[in-house]
Amino acid sequence: MLTCIYEASASGLVHKNIRLMLEPIQQYTLFDEYVHVSSDSAKAAKVMDAIVTRISYQVYRELALASMAYEEDVLDNIYHVLLLGFHHGPSVLEMVQYADVMRNAEIRLRVKREANRFQEFVRFHQIGNTYISHIEPKSKIVTYLGPIFADRMPSIDFMIIDDVHKEALVHPADSPYYLRRLTEEEFNRLQKTEEVNDQYTDMWKTFFQQIAIQERHNERCQTNLFPKWSRKHVTEFM
Repeated sequence: MLTCIYEASASGLVHKNIRLMLEPIQQYTLFDEYVHVSSDSAKAAKVMDAIVTRISYQVYRELALASMAYEEDVLDNIYHVLLLGFHHGPSVLEMVQYADVMRNAEIRLRVKREANRFQEFVRFHQIGNTYISHIEPKSKIVTYLGPIFADRMPSIDFMIIDDVHKEALVHPADSPYYLRRLTEEEFNRLQKTEEVNDQYTDMWKTFFQQIAIQERHNERCQTNLFPKWSRKHVTEFM
């Protein structure tokens, strides 16, 4: 995404004539010229440095959060917010008179809500001495979850696997965590980890059933707080 922003800025074209889109593109238009951009770490680093030095590190963090979103317009939105940021400076995210800034705030809020929701819904299965969790979020939020669970379980080997985007957050015990894109073979092997039941899984299911008060069961309230699309890998619902 940062490389796309670099190429758009360096193209010399009028900004209003540029639209940045994430591949795959679902529907092509007749009169537009499409330019594929491959990632380039050096160009991406230049954009990141420019954001931090010319706008602010806080703006960079907020836009990085927005970049996790699944919305089709997220890349183009970040691009136009940056154009405003390079012109107006660190206060750009407070300039709610601009539609792009308001749209970016909406995207960031939704990503934060989804990440906070999965912060509570992550369930681990024990495989040997390693704890493995599978999630299926709409956005790429595993990096958001990294520092939270590294702080909770600093001396434990664990992995949080995003089955939608085929990424894994890997945390070796007493070491920094890192993000890894999974190959097809790795992903297929890791999918089988949920088939293994450990004693803690059985104990948690029993605990969940025992503390439930059937007379106060409210399916509508539960669905509102815990949407069904996010329950697929949650132990007590499996």
